[in-house]
Amino acid sequence: MLYRGLQQAGAAFQAGERLGSVLLEVVKSVVSATVALEYVELVDPTTLMPLEKVEEEGMLGVAARVGSTRLIDNIILRNCQPIVAIDGPAGAGKSTVARQVAAILGLVYLDTGAMYRALTWLVLHLEVALEDQCAIAEIASNCQIELAPSDNLEPVRVWINDQEGTQDIRSQNVTSNVSAIAAQPAVRKALVQQQQRWGKKGGLVAEGRDIGTHVFPNADLKIFLTASVHERARRRQQDFQDQGQANVSLEQLEQEISERDWKDSSRDVAPLQKAADAIEIQTDGLTIAQVVAEIINCYHERLSKQ
Repeated sequence: MLYRGLQQAGAAFQAGERLGSVLLEVVKSVVSATVALEYVELVDPTTLMPLEKVEEEGMLGVAARVGSTRLIDNIILRNCQPIVAIDGPAGAGKSTVARQVAAILGLVYLDTGAMYRALTWLVLHLEVALEDQCAIAEIASNCQIELAPSDNLEPVRVWINDQEGTQDIRSQNVTSNVSAIAAQPAVRKALVQQQQRWGKKGGLVAEGRDIGTHVFPNADLKIFLTASVHERARRRQQDFQDQGQANVSLEQLEQEISERDWKDSSRDVAPLQKAADAIEIQTDGLTIAQVVAEIINCYHERLSKQ
């Protein structure tokens, strides 16, 4: 009966009901005639403070007695849109694909990689040693990173401490050092907290190295994009050429990408790995449009089953 009452309240919530008083009455109407209710409450899942209305997330809890036995149960009510998590190694095309998927689905694109790049750029700009984790931790805790969508599906515009660094964070110097910065526990803690705050209401496509395994482990859809080292190096070389940056040999890029893969997958904190429930897409030989179409199909199939 406790479970049935909570499920009926959950159904009312899914139908659009947000008032706590109404949701509590739904539970009481099912349970109270059968057992001796001790309490039925709607609270914040984190603080356990009472809620009058569910704005983003709430926990509906119930306790009752049957004879000398005390029974408890609860259900989480979330008022949020779906989250799509796209993970994969460097150069797999995550950013380009995620931007297009977000645009087609009408969701927000969250470029977590740009956040780590922005912080790396700031550390290099301030000439702080990469080994000085205490100084970097302080920078990560105090810096202000802002992301804003750009036109024509170009990379998101990035500001750090009110200074735009959209182009600077894509430099070869930043690319070579971002893994060392991102692997530091204090850095990941600070930036993941920001990312999770953005994801509170859902309705976004996030890409990175640990989105499905660490940042949004309850994402509605998890994708793991990958490609051969040679293919990823070729794409990165083309990106540099398109951006007018200095030419880098394919061999050098392959070596750098292999080293980056090793650093990302072997770090102690939130290493690069495929989530157990992620769908892997090998992108060698596929166009961007084909990869995007496959993810859109996965999205509709996955949500139709929920």
